[in-house]
Amino acid sequence: MSTDLPLSLLQFADGLFPSGGYAHSFGLEYYVQAGEVRDAAGVEAFVHAHLEGAAGPCDAVAVVAALTLGDREDLDGCLSLDETLDAMRPIAEFREASRQMGRQTLRVAATVTDHPMLRAVSELVEAGRTPGHHPLAFGLAGSALGWPAEAAARAYLHSTTALLIGAALRLLPLGQLDGQRILRAAAPLIERLARETEGKGPADLWSFAPGIEIAGMRHARLDARLFRS
Repeated sequence: MSTDLPLSLLQFADGLFPSGGYAHSFGLEYYVQAGEVRDAAGVEAFVHAHLEGAAGPCDAVAVVAALTLGDREDLDGCLSLDETLDAMRPIAEFREASRQMGRQTLRVAATVTDHPMLRAVSELVEAGRTPGHHPLAFGLAGSALGWPAEAAARAYLHSTTALLIGAALRLLPLGQLDGQRILRAAAPLIERLARETEGKGPADLWSFAPGIEIAGMRHARLDARLFRS
């Protein structure tokens, strides 16, 4: 890769990227309030469940699929993928989180690049004609910026992991060293899930994380909440 490619990957996967992900815990807040996640070991188990059951087989595969569709300038394929992602998020809070993060990612990517697919999809999202989910937006950014597919999947999964750990550090009495240990422990799983995206497309998406989804439904009814999901 040229110097610019890893730098652009770092830009879009960075915790400071303005996608709005900091406002979401994706069910972790419920687990903490219910006393089911109390320490670093519990956070690590939650992160691994989220990666194995949702972010890896669904979102990372969708990132790679979107990147390929962007390269082909297949707008209809992108819209179909976006519709599939919307249908695969039955929990309202998770669905809105992905839409919000996707809209923000599309806005930034369309501003810093001159990619016709990004502009077209971003305009359709702003017009309310397609949801604009985060994996689609991230993959289209990768197409515009020339990211290798597996590197894009790896960066997406790392960003998701860092987001969840950041939420945990605000919810529990954990230190930054604990967070870094959890992030490091997730590296082999991230690598494996990224490799498993090779050769996969929209028809290969699947997700199975019922415990996390139930936590997402219960999160909406909490009396006090720090996070939006």
